[in-house]
Formats: sequence, C-alpha cells, structure tokens
Amino acid sequence: MSRPNRPIRRSVATAAAAGLVALGLSACGNSGADSGMSGMSGMSGMGSSASPTSSAASGDVMFAQMMIPHHQQAVEMADLALQDKAQASPEVRDLADQIAKAQGPEIATMTSWLTTWGASTSAPMDHSMPGMMGEGDMTRLAGLSGSEFDKEWLTMMVAHHEGAITMAQDVLGTTSNAEVRTLAQSIVDGQQAEITTMKQLLA
Repeated sequence: MSRPNRPIRRSVATAAAAGLVALGLSACGNSGADSGMSGMSGMSGMGSSASPTSSAASGDVMFAQMMIPHHQQAVEMADLALQDKAQASPEVRDLADQIAKAQGPEIATMTSWLTTWGASTSAPMDHSMPGMMGEGDMTRLAGLSGSEFDKEWLTMMVAHHEGAITMAQDVLGTTSNAEVRTLAQSIVDGQQAEITTMKQLLA
C-alpha cells in the first residue's frame, strides 16, 4: 500500500508548524485507510466493510459475481426437473431438490458478501462462465419429458457442475478469505459427488 509522502524539510518555524498540522491531519485520514485494508487482508467473515482493492480480494469479488448467476441457472434447471410436465425420474427429482437446497443459500451468502464489500452483484459482461447453458439449451430442455428429459438434464448438469468446480478451484488458488475458501471447497466437494451420481445414472 502506498502512503502519503511526509514533509522532511522545514525552512522556518511557521513552515514547521504548518507541516506538523498537515502531518497530523494526514495521519488521521491514513489511519482509517490502514484499518480498512487490514480488514480486507485479514477478512475472515462477512462482516468486513473494506473495499476490495487487493488482487486476492478482486479474485474473491469476481468469484462471487460469476458464481451467483451460475448457481441461479443450476437452480432454474433444478426447478424444471421438479415440474410435473418434465416427468423426471425419482432419482433426477431427488438430485434437483438437493441442488436447489444447496445452491439457494449459497447464492444468498455470496450476495451478502458483495453487498458488504461494496461491490456490484452483477457479473461482468466481458467474462464467460464455464459450464453455463445458452438460451437455446434451456428452451430445448424445457420442451423434453420422461427419459429424454432425464438424459438431457443429467448431461447438462454434469457440464454445469464441472464449470462450477473449475471456478471454485481457481479462487482456491488465490483467496486469503477463510469464508470464500470454505464455500469454494464445499462447492468442489459437493458438486463432484453429484457429478459421480449423475454419471452413474447416465451409464
């Protein structure tokens, strides 16, 4: 963190006095900035009010901004499987219910982080999210039912989960935030287990 240059020469008594006053004011202002950045570097909970300015914190912000819509689409896919018209198998319906119950609260958690950090809750438009489905994919899925729905849903959700795992592993390599690390690891572990189940259903 760069710090304001402090006056090092004083030619006359009045200049010295003015310099000391300015120095005192600068120190007061700098104290709050130092405190804020300390809160960012040591952020271990959602209560930090620091602005995300370090490279690691920027990675945390990007992770949350991108994972929220990623999770939202997974919940949307889960909702399709739970609709009667999909005629999904009990196994698919159970997975869909599990996904919705896990990812809904995670969306709320990440939204809270971004609000606390003073960051936008919208994903950057110039970043792609691995595993995301296009509108055409979602429309096609919504038009299927029975075994055709099951196969397409499972295939799409495997790819979607693999994308989420990639994003989570990326932030695990950069974050120093204990809560971000915990959530990211939970995504890796939980979604990998679900991928294993889905691949077994597809076999």
